Amino acid sequence: MIINLLRSVLIKQEQMDTTLDQLKPGQRANIIRIAGADGIASRLREMGFVPGELVHFVRPAPLGDPLKCSVHGSRIAVRCGEARRVYVEPIG
Repeated sequence: MIINLLRSVLIKQEQMDTTLDQLKPGQRANIIRIAGADGIASRLREMGFVPGELVHFVRPAPLGDPLKCSVHGSRIAVRCGEARRVYVEPIG
C-alpha cells in the first residue's frame, strides 16, 4: 500500500519536473507553470504560455533550436533555454 502511494507520488513529481524542451515531437501537454519573474517569463506569458493552457510541441528546427510549438491556436518558435522555463504535464 505504501509502496504504491510512493510510486504515484514519484510519477506525479516526475511529471511536474517535465519541461517543454523534454517533450517529443507531436506530443501535447498542459502548462503547469512558468519559472522566473523576469522579462523572458513575462514574454512567454504574453505569447500564451500560461498555466492551464494546452501546448503542442510540433517539432524542433533542423539543428535542434528553436522549438516549434502551438499554443492557443498560434505557432510559436521558442529557444531551448526559454522552453526549459515552461513546466508541463504531458498528456498520454
